[in-house]
Amino acid sequence: MITVAKTAGFCFGVSRAINIVEKLVSEGKTVCTLGPIIHNPQMVKDLAGRGVMIADTPEDVKDGGTLVIRSHGVSKSVMDKIKELGIEYEDATCPFVLKIHKIVAEHSAAGEIILIAGDENHPEVKGIIGHCTGEYYTFANKDELVDLLKNNSQLKDKLLCIVSQTTFDTKEWKKSLKILQKLCTNAKIFVTICSATSDRQSEAELLAGESDLMIVIGGRHSSNTNKLYHICKEKCDQTYLIETADEIPLSAAKKAVRIGITAGASTPASIIKEVLVTMSDEIKNVEESKDENFAELLEESMQSYNTNGKVHGVVVGVTPTEVRVDVGRKQTGIIPLDQLSNDPNAKTEDLVKIGDELDLIIMRTNDQEGTIQLSQKILDAQKGWDEILEAYENKTILHGTVIDVNKGGVIALTSNGVRVFIPASQATANRGADLESLLKTEVDFRIIETTGRNNKRRAVGSIRSVLDDERKKKEEEFWASAEEGKVYNGVVKSLMSYGAFVDIGGIDGMVHISELSWNRIKHPSEVVNVGDQVEVYIKSLDREKGKISLGYKKTEDNPWEILKNQYPEGTVCEVEIVGLTTFGAFAKIIDGIDGLIHVSQISNDRIEKPEDVLSVGQKVSVKITAIDFDKKRISLSMKAVDDVPETTEEE
Repeated sequence: MITVAKTAGFCFGVSRAINIVEKLVSEGKTVCTLGPIIHNPQMVKDLAGRGVMIADTPEDVKDGGTLVIRSHGVSKSVMDKIKELGIEYEDATCPFVLKIHKIVAEHSAAGEIILIAGDENHPEVKGIIGHCTGEYYTFANKDELVDLLKNNSQLKDKLLCIVSQTTFDTKEWKKSLKILQKLCTNAKIFVTICSATSDRQSEAELLAGESDLMIVIGGRHSSNTNKLYHICKEKCDQTYLIETADEIPLSAAKKAVRIGITAGASTPASIIKEVLVTMSDEIKNVEESKDENFAELLEESMQSYNTNGKVHGVVVGVTPTEVRVDVGRKQTGIIPLDQLSNDPNAKTEDLVKIGDELDLIIMRTNDQEGTIQLSQKILDAQKGWDEILEAYENKTILHGTVIDVNKGGVIALTSNGVRVFIPASQATANRGADLESLLKTEVDFRIIETTGRNNKRRAVGSIRSVLDDERKKKEEEFWASAEEGKVYNGVVKSLMSYGAFVDIGGIDGMVHISELSWNRIKHPSEVVNVGDQVEVYIKSLDREKGKISLGYKKTEDNPWEILKNQYPEGTVCEVEIVGLTTFGAFAKIIDGIDGLIHVSQISNDRIEKPEDVLSVGQKVSVKITAIDFDKKRISLSMKAVDDVPETTEEE
């Protein structure tokens, strides 16, 4: 099986640069790129055949030519030179790189020292350095950073600005961050690794962990391609870096069961496709040349052990390491624990009991000891594999127990003892979810792939496929009955700065931050937390986009409704001073509502300014003299309280 990474090939910045060049060529212009447009010799050669030239400096550009600045970007001095020479140019600098230029220029001008994580000889890093106006340093990895800080101890106390090359290794960046955060307390750290780079490296690492052979396609001088190669090499020993299909290690590919393919950001789709087609054709030829099957191999195996084939036995004894079986012969039948089940955590006493009848296969006979070694696992494997193939063809759902968790995914054991590998990407509803929670749990899954032959057969499953079906069913049920105003009991799934996402029964809706509280809040966590059970209602539905807007705050909790019902004009109440101005004092009547005590209403005596009489936090009695619900304004008076007649005890 061959799997191509979804993130393989051109990134946004490279694709944009290539499109600019091709557009200019199609317009009949003389095109010149400042250095190779991308680190891919095949693409550069193809463009050269179409008349695209390469200039080392702006001065090399011929009169009338259009210069294209590649996605790596250039220094400020180079850009100034281009403008000074009056050269017509197109700036294809990646937007992520331009962002770094802006950051270092601004912070360098402010007197901060710039630290750049990246290869100082890479064109992108050279361009970044060219926007620094003060002191700067570079480091290619964690070890170089340690040496840098050790040899320049003064940096720890200086104002630092930290950025990284867009294709910097994410693992090295995390290691470097720990050091910086620990030693450089005055550092301003900007995460400038391109998200596409991060995604590409993460997917490559995961794919390599699931593969027997890993192919990385890209130019050997490409920084991001080389990083991909080293990341994959850590997970898969058989990792190869190739530039074209001619370099495919066919002998190794023919032996591999699972092959992964990824490509650097400068690798054209045409080269990826050529590699994929070439490998697929070669592997197909190898598969067709094989004619043995599992049954034949099993038969040969049985003959070598002097077997008499299948037997039926009754359990007569159970120990922690084996099970003894009466098979109707003078020899005693013995089933070792590892031949009873595929589950490494299984115990004999949990699997069988005395008196159980079992169908078994004889593995070997020992006449001297008077024993027969038996296996239930091999027989179950035959039956179980037939069920696996049938489930694969019919896309039926299987049931199993997760017996192992590793970096690549989980292993589920079916009731018939077949081990099914479920990749991490197919083990949960969402990528990145915790796999450990699945260990020893029962799960439903579909078979999405069967590979190998004979005793090397392998099944790949997907829990996510089943969960997706369940989710779709719940979504259909929801949309069939959903309507504005309908109330649901939901669970808070996640919090963002702009609101909270709530699961209302298999489908998520969003409560905007403005709908969480009648009072102004800075973050949803001031009102709800992940896992909270909340009552929400549908404010609006967008069936085409599948978006659901939810409401949380209730009308009866509206402070203006409370004010209307409990604090009408003329009410005398105690308030708290919350602010002072030249024209009066603001006082909190109830949570969420303040009123104004005009300076003329503070005292019967003439006062110059409110703070002569009042202070923030002070509690005073006032009378509500006017309420404007439209403008949300309330007038209060302390003077009016003095005019309220006292109520006698009799009254």
